[in-house]
Order: sequence, then structure tokens, then C-alpha cells
Amino acid sequence: MQIETPPTEKRYEKPEGERRGLVIVHTGDGKGKSTAAFGLAMRALGRAHVHGKQVKIFQFMKVPSARFGEHRVFEQLGLPIEGLGDGFSWKSQDLEHSAQLARDGWQKAKAAILGGEHFMVTLDELTYPLIYGWLPLDDVLQTLRERPRDVHVVITGRRCPPEIIELADTVTEMTLVKHAFKAGIPAQRGIED
Repeated sequence: MQIETPPTEKRYEKPEGERRGLVIVHTGDGKGKSTAAFGLAMRALGRAHVHGKQVKIFQFMKVPSARFGEHRVFEQLGLPIEGLGDGFSWKSQDLEHSAQLARDGWQKAKAAILGGEHFMVTLDELTYPLIYGWLPLDDVLQTLRERPRDVHVVITGRRCPPEIIELADTVTEMTLVKHAFKAGIPAQRGIED
């Protein structure tokens, strides 16, 4: 590790542009995409009520009855989180049914984005139904472009389509450096549930 001298001057000029809703993407093969999006949703929840707005999380691959750690804590915080799918594709008994769930779920998410009542809408794992061809990319792009000016949208998932990356305001790629699973350590409850 190299020791650095702490900066004594500000490293950037304060932007003077207008505040507006952002499209934020967390993609890549590393862990933390959903976790980062959930952190933003909690931060947004703290501000949304000031503006009389709501925050909503849609999970495209989780089942509606999912009760993972995030579901339990968001219920306590009053942050709505809705599973729209039937699990990951390798768990699906009927991929056409999975595709239809994604299409139905997208209509709910689209209505939330365009409705104007939300400060932030999180589309967790949206990239999967897009890259599987279950959702029309053009409709997603059009919705992002036509959303009300003050609505933030957060998108997570691996292999985010380049068209969404191009449209987004902020994109973070999580890079896998090392993962316990590859060393034979199973998923840990409360960390990867």
C-alpha cells in the first residue's frame, strides 16, 4: 500500500446545472449491484417524503412471496419492494411463463416511472429480462427518455445493454476481483440471500 498525503484543496468545481432525475446503472460481474441500489433507495426514502413523493423497488427475478433480508427491513421502513418474477431462469419450470411475468411486471414499473408520484424507482435485475428477449429494449429506452423530469431510475444487473449505458447519467461497473463461492464457500444468509 502506498501512503498518500490528504488533499488540501477541493478536487472539482461545483456543477451549476439544473437538478433533475437521473438514470443510474449498476452492472458488471462483481457483487454489490443490488446492494448499492438498495442503499440509494433508502437514501431517497429519507428525502422523498419531504417532496411528497414515493420510492419503489421492483425485482424482476424474485418471486412476489420472497422474504429475503431486504424485504424484511424494507417492510419495517415502509419502502415498498415487489417481486415480479418466478426466480432465475434455471429455476423456472416454464420460461414462457417467466417471460410473461417480466412483461406484466414491466407494465407496473413503467406506470410507476411515468406516473410522477415517485422520487425514485429501482428496477432490480432488469437487465436479465432484456438480454433474454423477454422485454422490448425500445420500450424501456422510450420510458426512460419520457419519464417526468424529477424521477430517478436505478437499474441493476449484469451485461446491461449498451443502449441503456449510453442513455444513463451515472454507470458503475462492479468488477469481480475475488469471490468466496469460487473457493468452495456457500452463499451466506444475510450476505447473499
